[in-house]
Amino acid sequence: MRATTHKNKTSGHSRYKCHDEHGFTLTEVLIATVILAIGLLGAARMNIAVIRGNVSGKELTVATTLAQDRIEEVQRLGYTNANTAAGTQAYGTIATYTAYKRVTTINANTPAANMITATVTVFWDADKHSVILSTILGQ
Repeated sequence: MRATTHKNKTSGHSRYKCHDEHGFTLTEVLIATVILAIGLLGAARMNIAVIRGNVSGKELTVATTLAQDRIEEVQRLGYTNANTAAGTQAYGTIATYTAYKRVTTINANTPAANMITATVTVFWDADKHSVILSTILGQ
């Protein structure tokens, strides 16, 4: 720090004045705080978006797995017994997955004679979202 001496004209005393002052002014600190807060809010919003995306991905994965399990069950039953799988499993009736509803439909002679199309639709979030899987079985 460099100090210079200045004589006060009225009293004759010398005062030291610093020219190389270090530190920040209150305004600079406030501006830096506002910029930091804006950046942190942006990061928080990004984290929330990532969490929502992860939840949606998990829900989609569970729904797809439930549909695939039902399709495999229909395939195990085979052409002659596939009709026994038709029906609706309402919300709260699928063990461990009470937030999902599963509907299985069997259409005979589709897409051709002696063939059936089994379609499984899994709904969640009060039917706002769904996954549909189909398979074709022949006689």
